[in-house]
Order: sequence, then structure tokens, then C-alpha cells
Amino acid sequence: MEDPVSHPDPRHADAPIVPTYETVQPDHRKRRWLWIVLIVVGLVAAALVAQWFASGSGKDQQRGRPPAAIAITKVTSTNVPVSLTALGTVTPVVNATVRAQLAGTIFSIGFREGQIVSRGQVIAQIDPRPYQLALAQAEANLARDNATLNAARVDLNRYRTLLSQDSIARQQVDTQAATVGQLTGTTGADRAAIGTARLNLAYTSVKSPITGRIGLRQVDIGNYVSPGDATGIAVVTQTDPIDVTFSLPQAQLAQVQARIGANGQNLGGGGLPVIALDQSTGTQIATGTLLTFDNQIDATTGTVKAKARFTNGGGRLFPNQFVNVSMLVNTLQSALVVPVSAVRHGAPGDFVFLYQPDHTVKLQVVKTGPIVGQQVAILAGVKQGDTVVTAGADGLEDGAKVRLPGEAGGAGGRGTGAGGKGADGKTGGGRRGQKSAQ
Repeated sequence: MEDPVSHPDPRHADAPIVPTYETVQPDHRKRRWLWIVLIVVGLVAAALVAQWFASGSGKDQQRGRPPAAIAITKVTSTNVPVSLTALGTVTPVVNATVRAQLAGTIFSIGFREGQIVSRGQVIAQIDPRPYQLALAQAEANLARDNATLNAARVDLNRYRTLLSQDSIARQQVDTQAATVGQLTGTTGADRAAIGTARLNLAYTSVKSPITGRIGLRQVDIGNYVSPGDATGIAVVTQTDPIDVTFSLPQAQLAQVQARIGANGQNLGGGGLPVIALDQSTGTQIATGTLLTFDNQIDATTGTVKAKARFTNGGGRLFPNQFVNVSMLVNTLQSALVVPVSAVRHGAPGDFVFLYQPDHTVKLQVVKTGPIVGQQVAILAGVKQGDTVVTAGADGLEDGAKVRLPGEAGGAGGRGTGAGGKGADGKTGGGRRGQKSAQ
């Protein structure tokens, strides 16, 4: 309740003074700003306190955390094969669609689907009777024309005798000689017709042109077939030997050509060894040799096609199958190798941690090479006999204190605290780096 304020009544000068009341508005704006200032100050103070506690606890933890336990191994040397890998497709050397070479009705089928057929084996029989009759007719025509030719030759000899006696005109002798020549040509045409008839009769026995595996039959007994059928009777695929086609980047072409010759051709059986691997399991399926490269590079992909040939007696390579191809192009003699787990990746690039005699580690940048199994070749950065860290490197940095399994842990491992940065510039450790074979 506000205090009363007295005011005279302006209507009557002598009127008694009547007390009235006025409402005084509070200053809400000042109160609002006061609360905002108090909240901001509180938040800043809380952040500073939290930072101070975090910094103190991190230092305490860094000072109190024992050195990280690690596993180590020695850098060794071995011969490392350098292989090029690619995705390949199994391609048969010959893939023949067997079609009928003349029209007719299928009398019999001489194969089982999927069996291995030999070159020249009859796989289907077309009705031969029309073609047998055509052969007999051609032979009869030849016999008739031979008889006519013999008679003409006898007449020609007689006419020549009479001409020598000056008993007939020379024109008659010349006409008879022309008749003999005409009949000789007719008999020649008859012999050709007989050859055609015999060939057609042979075509009624449809034979396999190659040795290989035959597929599913496309016709049945009683079907009428002709040379124009698109599907044919069956497809025969040569499976031994068999080829694998694959593509390589053009940057790797010079490396391969240096091994097989500048012209890129197989040097008389001295082709590079090629291995076909199963895509799902990675197991070796077959071994072969590089056959040849294509004669040009694909401008759209920057790759060149290559073909390798494999023996496939067991039939493990199947036409149009996808396989992984590995081609040996070189061998690094006495190359330095370390386990793949020892190589890490960070801001410096590929690196390893070298274990020092004073129980510290040293970050060493390395140049990695091809990977063979669980080992990677080191081309530069380490020497034989160096000790590298293979496990426990997460969170380590150059100069950090470490301990081996079984050793008592001490305090003071630098860079092993929760706030320490690894060699990759991030809290924690570098990630394991693996470089594929070049």
C-alpha cells in the first residue's frame, strides 16, 4: 500500500484537504538486467572451475599413470615377392555353337548334357534319306553321261579314220570333237554333284568341332533344324586349357614389359607366372602364365587388357567365372619386414615406434612396400635388428615411457595420460596403416 498524498479540492477553496493515493511503478528493467548479469557471471565461474579441476586431474593422472605395456619384435629380412593383383574373368579358348549345316529332322541325340565330348564325335543325327537319294541320283547322272561320252569318243575316232581316207568333210570331224568336249564337261559337273551329295550326306551327322564340355541341348528328337537357327543344337566349350582375361593400370604396364620383353610378347614359354584365386575364400585355384597384352590402352579407363593361360584338367576354372589374379613381376631380395600391426599412420605419414634401451619409444617415419601375409616390407626408415612396437601403441608419442609385459609399472610415462596426443595429432593413437602391394 502506497503512502497517502494530500491535495486541496480545486472547486472549493475552503474545502477540507482529502487524502488521495498514487501508485508508484517498480523498475522492472533494472531487476531484469541484474539477473542476467548474475547468471552470466555464474556460468563463467563454473566454466573456470571445471577447467581448473580438469587440468589438475589430467596432470595428476599423467603423473600417476604407469607406462603403457607394449609388445615388441625385431626387424627381420626375407625375400618379398612383388605381385600385381586384378579382377579377372575366365574365358574359354574356343566356345563353339554347333549348328546344323543343312535342313532336316533330328533322328537322334548322341550326347548327355554336360559331358566331355571329343572332336569329331557325333552329337546329333539328321534324317539322311533325302540326301542318300540325292547322292544316288547324282551317281546315276554321271553313269549316263559317261556312256554318252564314250559313244561320242568312238564316233570321233571313226570320223578321223574316214577323214584320213578323204571320205568325210573335216567340219563333221570338228563338230564331233566339240561334242566330246561338251560331254567331258558334263561328266565333270556330275562328279561335282556327287561330291556335293556325299558332303550333304555327311552333314546329316552333326559332329563336335572341338574337344570340350557340351552344354544343355537346344533341340529334341523330331525337331526340324536348319542352318539359320540362332540357338543351334548345343554349345561346346573348350575348358583345358582355358584363359583368364584381366585389366591392369597403364602405370604398371612398363613394369611388366620389363620382365617379358619390350614388345610385350611371351618369350617362348618364359611368361610371368600368374595365379588364379577364389574370390570368396582367397584360396589358389590354378597356376598359369601370362599370354599377352592387348595392342592398345583403353582411353576411357586408362587400363590395358591382358590374357593368361591356365591348365584346367580338374575343371576348377569355369567359363565366365570371376577370379582374383595375382601376377608375380619381381622379388625383393633380403627385404626388411615387420608385422603389419607395427606400421601406423598419422600426420607424419607411415611410421613405426622403435623401442629404446631406456624404456622409451622413438617415432620413426618409414616407407612401406608390398604386404605378404601378415608382414609388410619396409623400404626405408629402419635397419635390420631394430626393435619395433607391435601392440600397445595407442596413445603413444615420441619419447613416451613404456614397459614390456611382466615388468613392474612405474610413474611418469610421458604422453600416456588421458590428455596426451598421439603421433597422428589426435588424442589417443594413430590408426594402423596397411599399404597394398605395388
